[in-house]
Amino acid sequence: MSEPAADSHRFPSILSDFDLHLLAEGRHQRLYDKLGAHPMTLDGVDGVGFAVLAPNARRVSVVGDFNRWEPHRHPMRRRGNGYWEIFVPGATAGEHYKFDIIGPNGEQLPLKADPLAFSAEMRPDTASVVTDIARLPRPAPAPADVNALGAPISIYEVHLGSWRRKNGNEWLTYRELAETLPRYAREMNFTHVEFLPVSEHPFDGSWGYQPTGLYAPTSRFGPPEDFSFLVDACHRAGLGVWLDWVPGHFPDDPHGLGQFDGTALYEHANPMQGRHLDWGTLIYNYGRVEVANFLAANALFWLERYGADGLRVDAVASMLYLDYSRPAGGWIPNRHGGRENLEAIDFLRRVNTEVFADFPRTTTAAEESTAWPQVSRPVGYGGLGFGYKWNMGWMHDTLNYIGKDPVHRRHHHGDILFGLQYAFSENFILPLSHDEVVHGKRSLLGRMPGDDWQRFANLRAYYAFMFAHPGKKLLFMGGEFGQEREWNHDRSLDWHLLERPAHAGLQALVRDLNRIYRETPALHQRDCDAGGFEWLVTDDAGRNVFAWLRKADDERQQCLVIVNFSPNVYRDYHIRVPFPGRWREILNSDSAFYGGSNVGNAGAVRSSDAVVPELRLSIPPLATIYLTPERAPCD
Repeated sequence: MSEPAADSHRFPSILSDFDLHLLAEGRHQRLYDKLGAHPMTLDGVDGVGFAVLAPNARRVSVVGDFNRWEPHRHPMRRRGNGYWEIFVPGATAGEHYKFDIIGPNGEQLPLKADPLAFSAEMRPDTASVVTDIARLPRPAPAPADVNALGAPISIYEVHLGSWRRKNGNEWLTYRELAETLPRYAREMNFTHVEFLPVSEHPFDGSWGYQPTGLYAPTSRFGPPEDFSFLVDACHRAGLGVWLDWVPGHFPDDPHGLGQFDGTALYEHANPMQGRHLDWGTLIYNYGRVEVANFLAANALFWLERYGADGLRVDAVASMLYLDYSRPAGGWIPNRHGGRENLEAIDFLRRVNTEVFADFPRTTTAAEESTAWPQVSRPVGYGGLGFGYKWNMGWMHDTLNYIGKDPVHRRHHHGDILFGLQYAFSENFILPLSHDEVVHGKRSLLGRMPGDDWQRFANLRAYYAFMFAHPGKKLLFMGGEFGQEREWNHDRSLDWHLLERPAHAGLQALVRDLNRIYRETPALHQRDCDAGGFEWLVTDDAGRNVFAWLRKADDERQQCLVIVNFSPNVYRDYHIRVPFPGRWREILNSDSAFYGGSNVGNAGAVRSSDAVVPELRLSIPPLATIYLTPERAPCD
């Protein structure tokens, strides 16, 4: 057991005056080095230093294994600006602790977990765990330029608890995942993995999107050093690692941030500002400098301590709009009378500015579902400063189209065309994410119309359409082999389906699409540049056919894409091309190798020698084909 408070208070302060100054201004970028619990040696004595923000508390004590959870043993010292601290001699890493807080009116609050805890107990237990974050192993770096606008970016989105399971239905640990997941993603030729939120959360069914421990990788799969091991394994496999990050809201569990010091410290006091009606969660008060600092430092923490290469920011639309999912009269306008959340806008700009300044090889991506302008444009030009934005409109329109029976698609032709009206207004990611395979939406394969052959053909054609469309790519786990049922976070993916040829064929197609996307500059170098795209066929609604060219930085490197979303074979279909000569068919989603009918062009086709050369093609049913000039023409 550690020494009593009288002995603890003889030690020097943990927080310097300069720390308190930066914290008061909300500019302490590495506050995680000072707040929370840190094993240290003071005056030659080993112990743990604890520091926490609770400006309205009458008393704060740290309780834990080291003092039999008795609050009178270690009442903390109040420092400037509402911070409390204490050094507990004899306390060690691995011990459990919480904060015992007396509120402003003398009320005893529920024991609170540490907002800066680096590890936590496994749910349903909620204590924080003393962790020596300074000794955390640092992952190897990711490949250079993995996030560049001109790089191929194909993201495998993963929920760690349900990708694979063992012994019936047990989770894989971080280390077990490290042995299998990076190798699989690499064999499938993805460039990145993106993990659904790994921050500690009390409820499995939230999938991590209602976190209580923003600085702690969830203990479900192992300790923090094992999560670092997983990131390292991904990097060594040549994969970038993005994390879903949730600064938009938090749950109101009694051990969490809500009413932390007996007042609305992290959240807004007024429920018209401070509570999400849809999710029953609390909203951060971005206008409070301590809260904005806590969140901004957390973004830097994952990049610095765990080597993450990007943050996908969840539910950005809910942060930007004060009236998000609220009835008339149920929200409070900003100081100008508008609906924009000015404090949240400033916060997002700050985060992106600091991320790109301190970690220029990393990136951020916004899940933003509205037409908010310049999400992925620099802050200096009036943008929000994100590296990328999820293209939710493309996802909605194209899934609506592909879910129709082919006979009706001619009436929805614009669902495919419309996305190109704005495809270069942002740096877009095309997401087929976890949200599209839950809550009654069915799996992607389950949305496809027709008999079994047509369902798989539709999905193959759609995937190949996606990989040839401008924008980076994201596919949720299971989609690559045609998961039949909706995703269930409590079960493993249905890997046994790969014993069936149709599912194995779909997986082979996704593997080849990733490879061709990476190897073909025309398909990725100008994903975010209008000069890299040219429509060839937009008006063939009667036959459900589309065609376009993708162009690399060197415009002699091009890729011709033809999509047939009808079940008919079209022979002698004429397409004008920019170069005469032989065009090689580098992908045909109707190949028998993928489970198709093997209609195609025998591997290549030669153009006419007309002034404007043409190809005369056989276009397979419910299929997408890619062709490239066999030899780049001379200047």
